[in-house]
Amino acid sequence: MTSIEQISGFSMELFSLKGKSAIVTGANKGLGMGYALALARAGADLFIPYRSGDTEDIRRLIEESGRRVEFYRGDLMDMAYLKSIPGKCLETYGKIDILVNNAGTNCFEDFLEFPDEGWDRVIRVNLEAVYYLGHEVAKIMAKQGHGKIINVGSALSYTADAKCPAYVTAKHGVIGITRSFANELGKYNIQCNAICPGFIQTDVIKDIAQDPAFIQHIADRIAQGRWGTLGDMMGTIVFLASAASDYVSGADIKVDGGFSTVL
Repeated sequence: MTSIEQISGFSMELFSLKGKSAIVTGANKGLGMGYALALARAGADLFIPYRSGDTEDIRRLIEESGRRVEFYRGDLMDMAYLKSIPGKCLETYGKIDILVNNAGTNCFEDFLEFPDEGWDRVIRVNLEAVYYLGHEVAKIMAKQGHGKIINVGSALSYTADAKCPAYVTAKHGVIGITRSFANELGKYNIQCNAICPGFIQTDVIKDIAQDPAFIQHIADRIAQGRWGTLGDMMGTIVFLASAASDYVSGADIKVDGGFSTVL
């Protein structure tokens, strides 16, 4: 194939998700809302497993975008619930084109006092659920002959911070899972990548946001001089979910305003 032939087929339609179905865990709040709405705006229907909280805001936004959304409540620490998610999505849409392993939790405590139950929950939700749900969905995608698995890492996938050893360990592990899945699943035309947010303004940090000195301290460590917004994440998730990224696999893409470049 000549160079001209290779490039002549490029179209912005490569970024379209029209007719696709996507699972986004925990997408009724926080970062997941941005991911889910971005996929819907690009044309995908959504299936959202969630543990708690309101679902009406994200339902309204997705339906106003002309897409379908179904919710499935449960706890990712419950293995029976976790393993039932792919089947429930298949019942709804008949296929699974995209999986975004977004749901997460954290526990903050002095290292020497860090509770075993905190370690257990963070590792099970942030790391083990990523593997087990990804593994179950991959079986379906392999039969389909295509699929996109996107795992959510963190700035703490590359470094550490105080009082959250379980979270740091889990997010480092997410990168390893992503690379392993990419290596194992490429032959089935399944791409697996990670999106790694930096410091993003969400409702989760509303208490921290009351301390302007802390907010500015973090902003000073970010090359672009500001915290990110949910909107800053949305383009990258569409890229990773679309045909535009068909030759991208095993990558971890930092969306952190340059935070990781600043000492």
